[in-house]
Amino acid sequence: QVQLVESGGGLVQPGESLRLSCAASGIAFVLSALDWYRQNPGKQRELVAAITRGGSTNYVDSVQGRFTISRDNPKNTVYLQMNSLKPEDTAVYFCHLRAPFNGKDYWGKGTLVTVSS
Repeated sequence: QVQLVESGGGLVQPGESLRLSCAASGIAFVLSALDWYRQNPGKQRELVAAITRGGSTNYVDSVQGRFTISRDNPKNTVYLQMNSLKPEDTAVYFCHLRAPFNGKDYWGKGTLVTVSS
């Protein structure tokens, strides 16, 4: 069984920081590419950050310079460090993994991030 468990969401004020975690099990984590997506009600799901098995990263323009995706392979965990948060960052954030052999997609259940005064 493959399972992704997210944590770290919550309510913060603009300008504050938050760190999301996603722990994976039942998969060859070190060989997997990982992503963070987010979705607001009435909005399309968007790719926020991506990291390859080699550690290369990419970000959507709106979070470039503020967010950092990283992975800790011994802990089978991917992180999203979010700094200088803005109200428009409010969304449900989802962890995504693409299996290295069959290419199947796996998703966490999501964690809510709310940025407001």
